[in-house]
Amino acid sequence: MLPSHVAHGMEELYHNYKDAHQDNMTFQVFQSGVPNAEDIVLSNMAVALDRISNVVKDPFLFSPYHEAIREPFDYYTFAQDYIRPLINFGHSYVGNISLFSEMEEKLRQGDNVILISNHQTEADPAVIALLLESTHPYIGEGVTYIAGDRVVTDPLCKPFSMGRNLLCVYSKKHMNDDLELVDMKKRANTRSLKEMALLLRSGSKIIWIAPSGGRDRPDPVTKEWFPGQQFKLVCHSCKAILFYILIQEVQATFDASSVDNMRRLMLHAGRPGHIYPVALLCHDIMPPPAQVEKEIGERRVIAFHGTGLSIAPPIDFNKISDGCENPEEAKVAYSQALYDSVNQQYNVLRSAIHGKQGLAASIPTVSLSQPWQ
Repeated sequence: MLPSHVAHGMEELYHNYKDAHQDNMTFQVFQSGVPNAEDIVLSNMAVALDRISNVVKDPFLFSPYHEAIREPFDYYTFAQDYIRPLINFGHSYVGNISLFSEMEEKLRQGDNVILISNHQTEADPAVIALLLESTHPYIGEGVTYIAGDRVVTDPLCKPFSMGRNLLCVYSKKHMNDDLELVDMKKRANTRSLKEMALLLRSGSKIIWIAPSGGRDRPDPVTKEWFPGQQFKLVCHSCKAILFYILIQEVQATFDASSVDNMRRLMLHAGRPGHIYPVALLCHDIMPPPAQVEKEIGERRVIAFHGTGLSIAPPIDFNKISDGCENPEEAKVAYSQALYDSVNQQYNVLRSAIHGKQGLAASIPTVSLSQPWQ
């Protein structure tokens, strides 16, 4: 017998998946133009519900470093097949595809790669792999994602997470949600850092991290999305009166300490390493809750929409830090340079997808293409 909240979540997930919408208007996945779409939807949901039931009845525990489970059940392919019908490939774009070829060559030579990215949805790993599927499956399948505890504890997420290479960490913003668990979370993060160091020493590793510490959120007034923009509800009380105020977490850039930790780990790995800024735009297909929430088990809204992925050339720390007066200033300047690149790429993707400019949205530093065409 499944817990009622899990059963409700599974039912809601099925209906939302079936009735995926576009541009705030109901848009059936069945109308997405995918051949046999109805059969695909029913088949995907049957497998998803079966896998979710399995992890509820027999909970799977993630180790600090989790390698994608490909057999006897292929969880990677399962997640890809589930997300694929939600992507409108006719209105999806990849920026600077040639840089992925350059990156793959470096990986095959033993170099390490760090992807500094914004984070939009639980489906980010699948979107990245699907947009690179026709040209760079080696990268799509090889990425190790630094993942928060939610995607490895929520029963509706776990089957999808089991198909990814993950380094499991507790994010700063949820570190103090339960004060009794703070020490345990810190110890777990230390173990994950040690695992990451070992991975990088072995070479040929590609690690994705979102230094904002969570998914992007829309501005509650303008509804605009920007990389690293997040909001949360903060409860204030005055005597017997309880009220809520929505405040913005001021985050004009990435967390400089997180970026610097990754840079140092890469530097001390004894292998050549490269840090690339990456932009993702895919919030339409599976938007997060409007505010950062403490509780596990969020409502999933699903849509059929165009998506985008872009990459810029690696940014050299030494070049950025040349004019800085001290290490702290250099750390912040480097993080800002990465953020500025991600933001520029994101704006190009937004013009192409939401602004409906398509390939014409390209600029000299971001060349858009549709490599699956």
